[in-house]
Amino acid sequence: MLITIIELLIVLLALYLGSRYGSLALGAIAGFGLAILVFDHGLRPGTPPTDVIYIIVAAVTCAGILQASGGMDWMIQIAEKMLRRHPRLITVLAPISTFVLTILVGTGHVMYTLMPIITDVALKRGIRPERPCAIASVASMLAIICSPISAAVVAFSAISTLNGFQITIPQIVAVTIPSCFMGIMVAALWSTRRGLDLDKDPQFQARLADPAQREFIYGNTLTVLDKQISQKSKYAVYIFLSAVALIVILAFAQQILPAYEQVVPIEGAKDVLLPTGKSVSPESLASAGIIMEGVTVKQMVTIKMHLVIQIILISAAALMIIICGAKPKNAVADNVWQSGMVAVVAIYGIAWLSSTFFNAHMDDVQNLLGTMVEEHKWSIALVFFIFSVLINSQGAVIVSLLPVAYALDIPGWVLLGVLPCAYGYFFIPNYPTDIATVNMDRSGTTKIGKYVFNHSFMIPGLISVAVSTVICYLLADIFF
Repeated sequence: MLITIIELLIVLLALYLGSRYGSLALGAIAGFGLAILVFDHGLRPGTPPTDVIYIIVAAVTCAGILQASGGMDWMIQIAEKMLRRHPRLITVLAPISTFVLTILVGTGHVMYTLMPIITDVALKRGIRPERPCAIASVASMLAIICSPISAAVVAFSAISTLNGFQITIPQIVAVTIPSCFMGIMVAALWSTRRGLDLDKDPQFQARLADPAQREFIYGNTLTVLDKQISQKSKYAVYIFLSAVALIVILAFAQQILPAYEQVVPIEGAKDVLLPTGKSVSPESLASAGIIMEGVTVKQMVTIKMHLVIQIILISAAALMIIICGAKPKNAVADNVWQSGMVAVVAIYGIAWLSSTFFNAHMDDVQNLLGTMVEEHKWSIALVFFIFSVLINSQGAVIVSLLPVAYALDIPGWVLLGVLPCAYGYFFIPNYPTDIATVNMDRSGTTKIGKYVFNHSFMIPGLISVAVSTVICYLLADIFF
C-alpha cells in the first residue's frame, strides 16, 4: 500500500507542476512522471489515447482553417450584432454567445475575440463587466461537453461503447445541451445582481479619477463589425457547419455508414499460447489480420464513428483551403490551432500517465472507492471534479477516469449524468480563458482575489456545474 501511495504522489506532483508551468508543460511533465513509474518503479506502461488525440487534431485543424479563412470573424460579428442590439441583456446574452460558439467549433478558445466586445458593451451600458464576463468564460468551457465534435464527447461515446453502454454522440449532447444551458442561465441570472454597480464602486470610481485610466476604459470602442467579410469567408462557415451537421446525422444513422471485411476477435476468447511459448491476445491476432479458429473470425465491420469524424473534419478543412482560399500558415499562427495543439500534448501525457497508474493499482482503487461509489454512485462526480481541477482538461478527465469508473461497475447513465463535473478547472483560476478574461476587462472588475480562491469565476462556476449536474443526472435517469 505504501508503494501505491508513493506512486500516486508522483502522479499528483506531476499534475501539480504541470499546471503551475502551464501550456505544454502539463503534458511534458506528465510524461516525466510516466518515465519514473515505468523505468524506476517497473510499472507496465498504459496505452496513450490515440483515437481521442486524432479527433482533437482533426477538429483543431478544421477550426483553425475556419479562423484563417475569416469565417470565425463572421460568426463573431453575428454574435456582436446581437449583443449590441440588446445591451441591457448582456449578462444573459454573453454566456449564450460563448456557449453556442463553443458547441459549433468544439473549443472554448473562440471566446478570446468576443470577450473584449462583451466588456465594451457592458461599459457602454453602465453594467459592471464582471457580471457578463465571468459567466461567459465559464459558459465557453462548460459547453465543451455539449459539442458533437469535442474530444470529451467523442471519448465518452467511444469508451462507453467499449464498456457495454451503447450511446451515440447525438444522445449525449441531447442530454448535456439542455442541462448545461439551464445551469448557465441560473448562474447568469445570479450574476445580474453581483457586485456593486459601477457608479457605486469606490475602486472603479478611483480609477476613473485618473484621466489616463478613464481614457483607457472608455476611450476605445472594440468591435469586429468594421471588418469586411468576404463571400469566401461565409462559404467557409457553410462548409464547417455542414461538416458538423453531417457528423450528427451519421451518428444518428450509422446503418448507412460503409462496411468492410475485417478480422475481429471472438468475444470471450482467451489468449493463444504459440509454439514459441509466447502468449498472444485475440486482439493482437486480429490487428495483424490473422484468423485462428475459435479466437478470431472474418466479418463485415461498419466504420467506427471516431474515424468518420476525423475524415469529415479533415475533408472540410481541405475544402476551405481549396474553395475559400484559407491559408494554412495563418491557421498555424492563430490561437485556436495553437491552443488545440497544447490540449493534444496535455491529454497525451496526462492520460498516458493516469492509465499507467490506474492499470497497475486497480485493486487498490476499487478498495479505496468501491464502498463509496457502491452506496452512492453519484459520488464519482466528486472524483471527476477534483481530477479536473488538477489537469485542466475535460477530455483528459474522461479518457483517464471513465475506464476506471466502468471498472468500478458504475452504470453508464450515472456517468453521463455527472459529466458536467468534468469541468472543475475554474476552481483555481489559472486556465488561459480565465486569465485572458481578467486581462480583457478594462474596468478591472473581473479579477483574481487576494486569496486566489475568491475570484470572479468561482460562484458562477459552482452554480453552473452544480445545476447542470443535477439536471443532467435526472435526464440521464429518465432516458437511459
